[in-house]
Amino acid sequence: MTEPVLRMEAVRKTYGGTVVLRDVDLAVAPHSVTVLIGASGSGKSTLLRCANLLEEIDDGAIFLDGEEITDPRADPDAVRRRIGVVFQAYNLFPHMTVVENITLAPRRVHGVPRARAEAEAHELLARLGLRDKAGEYPDRLSGGQQQRVAIVRALAGRPRLLLLDEITAALDPELVGEVLSVVRDLKGQGMTMVIATHEMGFAREVADQVCFLDGGVVLERGTPDEVFGAPRQERTQRFLRRIVAAGRL
Repeated sequence: MTEPVLRMEAVRKTYGGTVVLRDVDLAVAPHSVTVLIGASGSGKSTLLRCANLLEEIDDGAIFLDGEEITDPRADPDAVRRRIGVVFQAYNLFPHMTVVENITLAPRRVHGVPRARAEAEAHELLARLGLRDKAGEYPDRLSGGQQQRVAIVRALAGRPRLLLLDEITAALDPELVGEVLSVVRDLKGQGMTMVIATHEMGFAREVADQVCFLDGGVVLERGTPDEVFGAPRQERTQRFLRRIVAAGRL
């Protein structure tokens, strides 16, 4: 069997006395898209932050390409260089141009020469429909454009795994489509992704595996047809009925 790019085994995370992740098991195959769904507070964002070692787990283990990255001897910075992350807040440096934002990490973290880093940044910007925005500052871009720049910045490090955390949550409705189209393109290019989202129609479209989280537990998982079309758990059924009633699926 092919080694998963990301594997979680019995991962547990608590904040104070509150358990946020309860013995989570997860396997993400190469070139696949895993989508995390569930109500706010169900543990989706925490799972992603643990996968990137932004949060320290309390128990269990996390593996990247078979290597245990939660081993105390693992170098967190080296791990993060292999994982791209995009959050709902764009987190672009306002005093830097688009191309400066994108090339900062490749140059300073990966040691890529400036000329090569800029050439690759321009290539990525062109792929994502932002060819003419390289010299702009973030405040001159729309929210959708800023989020696409944030995705380009994550891709510039040539990550093995891309984590996307509610990347459309801060966008006006008319801008959501342009960001989701980028994710569709990345799927077509074979990027391995884990996506937390409230966009259920999009989740059903792009996911290879859907995981429904409830109370920090992966309560149900399967293909989009299995989870959205024939959910087994009563809690999943109630969640999806509310989504349908709200016109989001």
